[in-house]
Amino acid sequence: MMLLAVFDRPSIDWHAFAPETVLLSALLLVLLLDVIFDERAKRIIPTVAGAGLLGALLPVVTLAVDGQDRFMFGGAFAVDDAALVLKALFLISGYVVVLLSIDYIRDGDYYENEYYTLLMSSLLGMLMIASSRDLVSMFVALELLSIPAYMLAAWRKGGPTSNEAGIKYYLMGVFASAVMLYGMSLLYGVAGSTTFADIGLAVSGEDASPLVVLAILFVVVGFAFKVSAVPFHAWAPDTYEGAPTPITAFLAVASKAAGFVALLQLVFVAFVGRPDVVEPLFWVLAALTMTVGNLVALRQENIVRMLAYSGVAQGGFMLVPLAVSGDAGDSAITAVVTYLIIYAFMNLGAFGVVMAVARKTRSGQISSYGGLFSYAPGLAVAMTVFLASLAGIPPLGGWFAKFVVIQSLFDAATVSSAVLGVIFAVNTVIAFGYYARVLREMWFSPVSDGDSTPIKVPAAIATALVLTAVATVASGVLPQLVGRFGDISTSLAL
Repeated sequence: MMLLAVFDRPSIDWHAFAPETVLLSALLLVLLLDVIFDERAKRIIPTVAGAGLLGALLPVVTLAVDGQDRFMFGGAFAVDDAALVLKALFLISGYVVVLLSIDYIRDGDYYENEYYTLLMSSLLGMLMIASSRDLVSMFVALELLSIPAYMLAAWRKGGPTSNEAGIKYYLMGVFASAVMLYGMSLLYGVAGSTTFADIGLAVSGEDASPLVVLAILFVVVGFAFKVSAVPFHAWAPDTYEGAPTPITAFLAVASKAAGFVALLQLVFVAFVGRPDVVEPLFWVLAALTMTVGNLVALRQENIVRMLAYSGVAQGGFMLVPLAVSGDAGDSAITAVVTYLIIYAFMNLGAFGVVMAVARKTRSGQISSYGGLFSYAPGLAVAMTVFLASLAGIPPLGGWFAKFVVIQSLFDAATVSSAVLGVIFAVNTVIAFGYYARVLREMWFSPVSDGDSTPIKVPAAIATALVLTAVATVASGVLPQLVGRFGDISTSLAL
């Protein structure tokens, strides 16, 4: 009878697991090459890592073509349109980070094989979080994402700020995980289940009990750390400045996106019956995050710290639709996902230019960009595209990202959404101030050190810049393309 029970168990849908399986196989191959060939494997490890990420995209495409929603483990793991779009975003962002990393890691004489192993491990956690519809699977995926990221943040062990960056990120991350886990335990106590659908049914009702409010608050605070929302953002500027620049780009884009993916699933599935708790919480977080991030960014002299605070402010813009989730409905989901996709390309591109310029100037000061157009016109034009897009200037992708956020506020049509819309508009104008400062240095200021030697951009970084620039321009000129991928509301609500 026991044998019959074993054979009667439903088989695992390996096609649904294919993206994670391919990425895990590539990760194990990197480890194997490291063990067998040691130093001789350095030249091929980045290629293997990049090929593994692109290879994991293939089953994402085949699953999308198949068009069938797949649910396993009692609904704890889902492969639907929402999961596939977000997995594709993570894999493409990871591939761009690999391109940005090749020369940086090799020139810095860092441990290459371990670096790519940790990077791919973190991306594996992101793939899992896109399909998680359960508290336990989401927490495990979040830790798989975070633990390698802690080590990557401290990768420049000889740098004066690297150890500080890693320690701050680790300590704040552990604290946030503890708070989040306590909130998850309270949710389990209320619902008697860890799946989001069951939690959504359990917490719905006329009046929210204090226990439910406390549980939602703790869980949201934990993920607010991941998206560097104010007042949980203190780790971001120091960590971004001290970490290797490719990892800074990775944390600012992919890691932040993973946090927003988790928040989307919680807000629109687990907490869907509690807009009275969720909306005021995110209203305050959004208003504080975009305002504080922009005001502090205005005072920065270092471009990495400026982009760090810019990332905080951009995170505040992405929190805005969550503040009207109950009133705006599907348009709020579309706004967040669309903004995430466009933000990934324009921010990765900006960090790519920072890396290319730093190869010559050896400085992160904004003043070192003086006269960039006179000796590196290609980089100056690329940086103009990315910064103008971050500022929301048409016809670049950033304008459409901000447009869908405003559209969600109009769909909500409440007094609180109108006030938040005014705050959003004011902050958009403030943000242009510090982006324009960099543009002024590049186009109108004299060369800072008098050295007009052209910058030789490595092929890998040049490829990353071309990919991100094309995507940034295309998403603004043809917004219906990215809008189509961003419309995952029906899938996520299942």
